[in-house]
Amino acid sequence: MKLLQMCDETPATVTPDTSVAEAIQTMIDRRVGAVAVVDEEFKVVGIFSERDVLKKVALNIDDPNKVKVSSVMTMAVEMATNETTSIEALNAMLESHFRHLPIVDRSGRLLGVLSIRNILEAKINELSQQLQSLEQYVSNDDNIGG
Repeated sequence: MKLLQMCDETPATVTPDTSVAEAIQTMIDRRVGAVAVVDEEFKVVGIFSERDVLKKVALNIDDPNKVKVSSVMTMAVEMATNETTSIEALNAMLESHFRHLPIVDRSGRLLGVLSIRNILEAKINELSQQLQSLEQYVSNDDNIGG
């Protein structure tokens, strides 16, 4: 399965000028742990995640309505393409200790945001289908030998 097939249909995004409060509200509304920060060409310039909220916002006394995402986002973003395998994506996420991976096209435009949850759901579905196939095979084999 291609990475984009695992992602939410529309990626959650904000711009660098979005306030931290608006970005957090977007994460809550979209039920995601991170938003991709994109420029006017929809190219990824950063990512703003729950970890950024905890490390850079939660104990800060600045008003999150006045602070721009660009001042607290993670700028060094590892990205993948739709040709990246799910195993490669998962390994990158585990090795670098992050849970969200933007999927971009060749020009760097955002196509989707993959989360570890997306990968786990896809793997669980795949394993469930394999189990059903095996159960059907065993059931049919029992009926033939019968």
